[in-house]
Amino acid sequence: MKLIVREAPPRSVWALTQAGVHPLLAQLFAARGVLSPDELDDGLARLLPPASMKGCAQAAVLLADAIAAQLKICVVADYDCDGATACAVALRGLRLLGATQVSYIVPDRVVDGYGLTASISERVKATGADLLVTVDNGIASMEGVARARALGMQVLVTDHHLPALRDGQVVVPEADVIVNPNQPGCTFESKSIAGVGVMFYVLLALRAELRARGIFDAATQPKLDVLLPLVALGTVADVVKLDANNRRLVAQGLRRIRSGALPAGLAGLFTAAGRNAAMATSFDFGFALGPRINAAGRLSDMTLGIECLLTDDPGRADELAKTLDGINRERRTIEADMREQAQYAADAMIDEDEEPPPAIAIFDPDFHEGVVGIVASRIKDKLHRPTFVFAASQAPGKEHELKGSGRSIAGFHLRDALDLVAKRHPGVLLRFGGHAMAAGCTIAEEHFDVFEHALQQVAHEWLDAATLTRRLDTDGPLPPEYRRADLVDTLHKEVWGQGFAAPTFSEEVEVVSQRLVGEKHLALKLKHQGQPVDGIWFGRSESLPARVKLAFRLDADEWQGVKRVRFLVEAAEL
Repeated sequence: MKLIVREAPPRSVWALTQAGVHPLLAQLFAARGVLSPDELDDGLARLLPPASMKGCAQAAVLLADAIAAQLKICVVADYDCDGATACAVALRGLRLLGATQVSYIVPDRVVDGYGLTASISERVKATGADLLVTVDNGIASMEGVARARALGMQVLVTDHHLPALRDGQVVVPEADVIVNPNQPGCTFESKSIAGVGVMFYVLLALRAELRARGIFDAATQPKLDVLLPLVALGTVADVVKLDANNRRLVAQGLRRIRSGALPAGLAGLFTAAGRNAAMATSFDFGFALGPRINAAGRLSDMTLGIECLLTDDPGRADELAKTLDGINRERRTIEADMREQAQYAADAMIDEDEEPPPAIAIFDPDFHEGVVGIVASRIKDKLHRPTFVFAASQAPGKEHELKGSGRSIAGFHLRDALDLVAKRHPGVLLRFGGHAMAAGCTIAEEHFDVFEHALQQVAHEWLDAATLTRRLDTDGPLPPEYRRADLVDTLHKEVWGQGFAAPTFSEEVEVVSQRLVGEKHLALKLKHQGQPVDGIWFGRSESLPARVKLAFRLDADEWQGVKRVRFLVEAAEL
């Protein structure tokens, strides 16, 4: 592991400090590319305008017309947290804006697969829907959109994923309207907005259209900001880059949650996770609430997650949140077993004292397809290699197919790699799609070895020694005057996440003592610049030398009413 210190431009640090930003935060923000205080303004007025997102205005007209004609609208969701929150935002928002006939369908991960398929369009038509709206999916659903329109429905696609490629050319479905910042010709600056954010923008545009039609005025228009807690959750849980616009959405959502203005379902999830909503952080979204919503789509039915986010009944919300918590516990058990098996398989690929292959592909007949993505992420983190994990499809008639989920490292665009594999080996990939860092695909079981070798060949060509060297960007030494519990609270209140990493400091410390707790965590007594401080390294069992350079985050624990700083160790340069 190589620990790299981020550079913080002195001019930016000075500008932020002069504007009243805390000196430590000024250093951290500048190192993450913040150049001026304006970028830290998280007011709603600073959000990018909906008019700059291609298709937003047309979507507003389509929806306003549907509401006026009292058409039946059916939302087709996705089975992850982004899709679930986007669905809840769509239904809540459309009802706020006057829609009286709104329903939803969420695909089953096993039976339906991903996206709007022709069969799902037929199910939507069977509900009597006039207008089909996708959230967090649809941009690559050519057949599903075509079938929906052939059945006489209008189709609005809202998505944020990359469009499909055919013969090297970008293709999009023939929907009535498409809203997606990653479609050709869209100039919206925040290309990393989540699916839930796209739907929120559509609702903002719809409200403006309804104002223009005289349905509302500025004083009587519905307050869409009540949806921001859900937007914030979906944005962080989908691990999209937290650019300035996404940080504003998350900050606004957190502000409302901390003040107690949150849906009953979110309150229930905070309670089930043992978290305090009044002290909510972006960490809670990514590691407490998001996994509980995702668990429903992985092992059960995402309808449970969506209903939890839709209900306004605290009792029902608590009941659903407890159910989701139980499913998540089951998910963790399955994941732990799969991860052990996958790691054993990965270790078998590596000869002693040799480096792992440039890419990893693992299949086991006992794997559960709902958890392959999590396991791929764990193996990728451990070995620092692009990793795919496959499970046998449980869909009727598809038992010969393998469903794989991949996670990548910086410098290796996973969706583009799959595209190259498909070109070199026609017919091996039955379906694929995704992003640079995460992607999915389906292959026939008999083609697993071909896929594995093809992926490794692409990785061998694209990855060099520098890219394959594990590195961690840090913020350098922690000034001793900032080793305070109140500074921990200050840091936790900020919005951190993908592309805007939480502060991680690095420097040499003295290890005074160390012991294992819970058989797999290393509890440490350290001396940091001559002063004692506790530390914990979760998931580490090997001992450390007496002096070592550590990368650590700041945390605080409380004992007998007194808060004390401790270091959460992330890595060591050994």
